[in-house]
Amino acid sequence: MPDTLEFEEPIAALLKQIDTLTALPATPARDREIEALRRRIESVRGELYRSLTPWQRVLVARHPNRPGLEDFIKRLFTGFTEIHGDRRFADDHAIMAGFAEYKGRPILLLGHVKGGDTKEKIFRNFGYARPEGYRKALRAMRLAEKFHRPVVVFVDTPAAYPGIESEERGVAEAIAVNLREMMVLDTPIVVMVSGEGGSGGALGIAVGDRVLMQEFAIYSVIPPEGCAAILWRDPAKKVEAAAALKLTAPDLLKAGIIDGIVPEPIGGAHTDPGAAAQMVDEALAATLAEVSGLSSDARLSARYDKFRNMGRLGIDFTEA
Repeated sequence: MPDTLEFEEPIAALLKQIDTLTALPATPARDREIEALRRRIESVRGELYRSLTPWQRVLVARHPNRPGLEDFIKRLFTGFTEIHGDRRFADDHAIMAGFAEYKGRPILLLGHVKGGDTKEKIFRNFGYARPEGYRKALRAMRLAEKFHRPVVVFVDTPAAYPGIESEERGVAEAIAVNLREMMVLDTPIVVMVSGEGGSGGALGIAVGDRVLMQEFAIYSVIPPEGCAAILWRDPAKKVEAAAALKLTAPDLLKAGIIDGIVPEPIGGAHTDPGAAAQMVDEALAATLAEVSGLSSDARLSARYDKFRNMGRLGIDFTEA
C-alpha cells in the first residue's frame, strides 16, 4: 500500500480493503467494488485536505514520496548539466546546481535534494546542506549572471547541517554571503518552496524576485519540534508550535513573505507528481516571464524593497 500519514487513517483502511480485494480472482463484481472504494478514497481525501491543521501540513511537506528537485528536472527541464564543487573545499550533494533549458530558454537550476531510498538519503545528507553547498550555489549563480541566464531555485530542506565540521567551515558566513550576493545578483531569480523551507538552510538560496510556495509546503525560521523544545522545554508540543509559527502557505502569503501559492493535487503532490509538476510549470512559466520583462534596475530595486519591507507590519519606527 502507498505510505499514508497519521491523520489519513480512514484512507489507510480503504486502501487495505482494495489491497485485499486485488488479491482475489478478477470478477466484474470485484472490479466494481474496487472502483467504488477508489471513489470513496478521493472523497475522503478531499474532505481531509480541505481542512488540514498546520501540523498536518508539516507532515505532508515531509512526506517521503513528495516530489523534489530531481523529479521536477525530469518532468519540466531538458539538457540538465550539473555543476559540482565550490572550488574551495568539496562538492556538497545536498544541493544540486546546473544549467538546463526551460521551454527552450537556457536557465540555471538549483535546489536542495533529500534523496529517495536510504542509501540516497545518506548520500544527500537528508537535504541538510553544508557551507560548501551554499558556496557551490553562489558560484553557479554568478555564472548565470555572467551569461545572462535566469535562476530557478527549488527549496526543500529541514535546515542547514549543524554539525561541528559545518560550523568549522563557516556555514553561517556562507549563508550570510549568499543573502548579500543574491540581493544584488543581476539576473532574474524565481524561488519555489516545494517541501520544507527550514530556517537559514532554506533562506541561503531563497532570495529572489518572486518567492512561490506549493500549497502544502512549509516555510519557517525553525522546525516545530525545535520551537517546542525552546519555548516549552517539551518537543511533544510540536502541534502547538506549528500553529504558532505561522508556517503554512496561506499564513505566509498574508504576511507578505511569499508572492504566490501554487496549488497541488487533492491529497498533496505525492499522490500525483505529474499533475503537481504541471501546476508548478504553469506558475513558473508565468512568473519567469513577468520577472524577465522588468529592466535590470527596476528588478533589483523591487527585490531589495521586497525583503527590506518584510516584518514592518505598518509601523513607522522613525517617529518613535
